[in-house]
Amino acid sequence: MRPPCPPPPERSAELRQRFAEEARSERPDLSALCLLLAAQADGSLDEAGIDAAQMELDRLAGELPFRPGGPHAWATALCDLLGDRYGFRGCAADYQRLESSLLHEVLRRRRGLPILLSVVWMEVARRAGAPVYGVALPGHFVVGFGAAAEQVLADPFDGGRVLTGSDTELLVVGATGAPPVPEMLEPADPLDVMVRILNNVRAWAAARPERSDVALWGVELSLLLPHHPARLRYDRAQLLVQRGDFVGGASELDAYAELVEVVDEATADRVRRQAHAARAMLN
Repeated sequence: MRPPCPPPPERSAELRQRFAEEARSERPDLSALCLLLAAQADGSLDEAGIDAAQMELDRLAGELPFRPGGPHAWATALCDLLGDRYGFRGCAADYQRLESSLLHEVLRRRRGLPILLSVVWMEVARRAGAPVYGVALPGHFVVGFGAAAEQVLADPFDGGRVLTGSDTELLVVGATGAPPVPEMLEPADPLDVMVRILNNVRAWAAARPERSDVALWGVELSLLLPHHPARLRYDRAQLLVQRGDFVGGASELDAYAELVEVVDEATADRVRRQAHAARAMLN
């Protein structure tokens, strides 16, 4: 099945403006950011579809019990509802699908990457008043409930299974070779979550050179976030050249060279040579 295709340029420009405004707002709305990203990926996702996804999150939140108790009770209630009753969970094949990073598709298919399933858990739980947040473990994303002293972690990719301390240690050791440190268990803010989602999108596209369109909008959305690595401008330039926009790519390479020249003259010279080569392709 072919992955979804982006919307027309006019719609894309509007979505990017809204994404930038939301990302730079005082309290960015994670579900709104995820759905604007999804609309950038899937031209069939219109405003009615965005509203429908938000209403589905509202509906699911309405099915949670009222104030079930402490963090463990909240985690169990989410597992019972989303994991057991509705079947939200992941599998290895989900890593091969762009839809696994798109919130509206995750709500429809009830399948997705760990971080998007965690977004569903967080957004449903938040609407119901739970003390919930994302936890960006190395190599895996889970959700947390409660303050640090009483923190309970759950794994939406595994249907919301509540994790024991040894479960969490095994996840971290498997990814890093070392046991977890307290900093790994701290809440991830919405923009941290978006950075990780966009990294996943770009990784998916990097493995599929024929989908440089996805790689390009993934980089361009990343550049709209308030804080981003300068290197992304170089990545964008490379993609523009790869897609045949030699003038645009060369201009972006020159701008990146000027940016890095202060700290790395050798890199700046190399990038300027790449800009010259890109312009030469016009001849």
